[in-house]
Amino acid sequence: MLEMNHVSKLFNPGTVDEKIALMDVNLHLKPGDFVTVIGSNGAGKSTLMNIISGVMKPDAGEVRIDGTSIGHLPEFRRSRWIGRVFQDPMAGTAPHMTIEENLAMAYRRGQSRGLSIGVTASKRAGFRKHLERLGIGLEDRLRAKVGMLSGGERQALSLLMATFTQPQILLLDEHTAALDPARAELITRITDDIVRDMKLTTLMVTHNMEQAIRLGNRLIMMDKGRIILDVDEERKKSLTVEQLLGEFEQISGHKLSDDRLVLG
Repeated sequence: MLEMNHVSKLFNPGTVDEKIALMDVNLHLKPGDFVTVIGSNGAGKSTLMNIISGVMKPDAGEVRIDGTSIGHLPEFRRSRWIGRVFQDPMAGTAPHMTIEENLAMAYRRGQSRGLSIGVTASKRAGFRKHLERLGIGLEDRLRAKVGMLSGGERQALSLLMATFTQPQILLLDEHTAALDPARAELITRITDDIVRDMKLTTLMVTHNMEQAIRLGNRLIMMDKGRIILDVDEERKKSLTVEQLLGEFEQISGHKLSDDRLVLG
């Protein structure tokens, strides 16, 4: 499904600010894998996402989806295969457009499009049905401007838009980090339901270690641009946060220190 082979990325090469973002990363995801990604700030998590989605190009290595190299494709070309939800609730939606207009754009992702975003009665009925799955009442607010929604509501809508056309890969880049605990837990539940129901191949960056252990069938931990730990589903079932921290320290040679990380 998704293959990253010997992918490396260097920021500010040849300067005093040179920084290794990714170093010889190899990552293979099978269809239906739900992989959580954790690591301290600067570990390479967002760079990993940006290279898969096409925001950045690697300095070395290759990215493939279903055996086909996508390295030459820009971000907008990859969007027909890749859905992404960002940390910022303001990203991923058009605030001055209505909920149904945003969904219409998502519906046409990867297709040639004109200037008009028409919403037929049948499409509106379909949008309402999809929104009902979220369980937060957005199905009754189809003509509301997205900019008037709360952060949690926007993230729920962004998640629905990212998965509307059954992407081959779903990228979730700390998509609950900017929300309060109650809304973060709501979006986490919606995420788990959608990923399970649609059997989506998913890569989810999180700052919550308990969440990283609880969700998905695989966990990877990054440090200084490398994947240093890869935990399969069977091991995850009995893994604790304390054990995960201990393994990180043993492998990396230093303690995990990041104020943004939540232990549980």
